[in-house]
Amino acid sequence: MENLVQEKDKMVDILTCNGKQIILIGTAHVSRQSAKLVEDMIHEQNPDTVCVELCETRLASLKDADRWRNMDIVKVIKEKKALMLFMNLLLASFQKKMADKFDIKPGQEMINAIQAAETINACLVPADREIQVTLSRVWRGMGFWEKIKFIFSLVFSFGAADDIKEEDIEKMKHEDILQTLLADVKKTHPIIEKTLINERDQFLAEKIRTAPGEKIVAVVGAAHAPGIKKYLFSPDGIDLSELNRIPPAGKAGKILKWAIPAAILFLFVLGFLMKGKAAGADMIWIWIAANGLFAGIGAIVAMAHPLTILSAVIAAPLTSLNPMIAAGWVSGLVEAFARKPKVRDLEAIPKDIGSIKGFWRNNVTRILLVVVFTNLGSSIGTFTALPLMLKLFN
Repeated sequence: MENLVQEKDKMVDILTCNGKQIILIGTAHVSRQSAKLVEDMIHEQNPDTVCVELCETRLASLKDADRWRNMDIVKVIKEKKALMLFMNLLLASFQKKMADKFDIKPGQEMINAIQAAETINACLVPADREIQVTLSRVWRGMGFWEKIKFIFSLVFSFGAADDIKEEDIEKMKHEDILQTLLADVKKTHPIIEKTLINERDQFLAEKIRTAPGEKIVAVVGAAHAPGIKKYLFSPDGIDLSELNRIPPAGKAGKILKWAIPAAILFLFVLGFLMKGKAAGADMIWIWIAANGLFAGIGAIVAMAHPLTILSAVIAAPLTSLNPMIAAGWVSGLVEAFARKPKVRDLEAIPKDIGSIKGFWRNNVTRILLVVVFTNLGSSIGTFTALPLMLKLFN
C-alpha cells in the first residue's frame, strides 16, 4: 500500500485547462503498481472521460483478441504494408517479452483503464496518433542507409528484453516503449526522437485538451507526461491534421528511384558501345549474379520455401530495374502461396512473436521476413554490382 501511495505522488498530476480538470497519470508500461494505480484512480475520481495512450488500431487490438484471424497477408503485401506490419509485430514482440519477463500483461495499465472506464460508463478516447502514421513519418524522414540501420535495430531488439533487469524498470518508467526499443539508433537519428516523442506529446496533449467532459483522466506513458503538460497550455492549439500528414517522398528519393535503373541501363548500353559485346555481356551477368545472389541469400535467411528462394533469385535482377515493384513483394507472394498460412498460424501470432524461433516458425511472420530480407538482399546486390560494373571500363 505504501508503495502505491509513493507511486501516486510521483505519477499523478492534477491540472486545470480550459475550465476542465485533467488528472494526468504517467505510467510505467511494465509496472504492476502502475496498472493498479490506474484502476484505483479512475474509480476514485469518477471522470466524465478517460483518455488512453492508444490509437484506434491499438485499442481495437486490445479489445479483439481474435483480430489476427481476419488478416489477409496477401492483401498486406499487395498494398505494400508488409514492412509496417513487420515493425508493428517487432514492437509487439518486445512488449510481450518484457511483460513475460516481469509477469505483467502487455499494456495492462491501458487494459485496466479501458475496463475501469466501461465500469463507470465514462467516455473512452484513444488519444494517441495511429502507429502506422508515426512509423511512416519516421520512415520518410530517413535516408536509404538510415532505413537499413533502422530495420536491423528493430530486428536485433529481440535480445534487448533479455538484457533488461528488474532494477532497470525505474529507468523505463521515464521512457516510451518505442524509445527503449530504439535506444541505440535514436542517438544518431534525431528524426526518431522528434517523431516518436515530441510530435506524439503534442498529439496527445491536444486530444486530451479537447476531450469531452469537465473531468478527464488521461493515462499515458511517463515519458510523455512532461511534454503533454507543456503543450496542454498552448495558446493557439495544435494542428492535428499536420501531425497526421505523411510527408511525400523526398525529391531526391523520387529522382533516385528512377535515376538508378536508368543509369544501370545506360551502363549496359555504354559497355556494349565502348568495350564491346563481351564487356557488355559481363556487365549484365554481374548485375544478374549480384542481385540474384543477395536476394536469394535474404530469402534463405528468412528460411523461405525453395520455390520462394528461386523466385527471389529470378525476380531481383528484373525488379531492381523497375521502380514500381520490389523483389520482396514477388517472393512474399510466392511464399504465401507455397506455404499458405492456416488459421492456426494466425491464431498463434501473439504467442509466436515472443521468440526468434516463433517468428521464423509461423507461416505468417515468415512471409514478412521473406519480404523484408529479400528486399534488403536485392538492395545490397544493387550497390555491390555497380562498382564491379564500373571497373570494366578501366
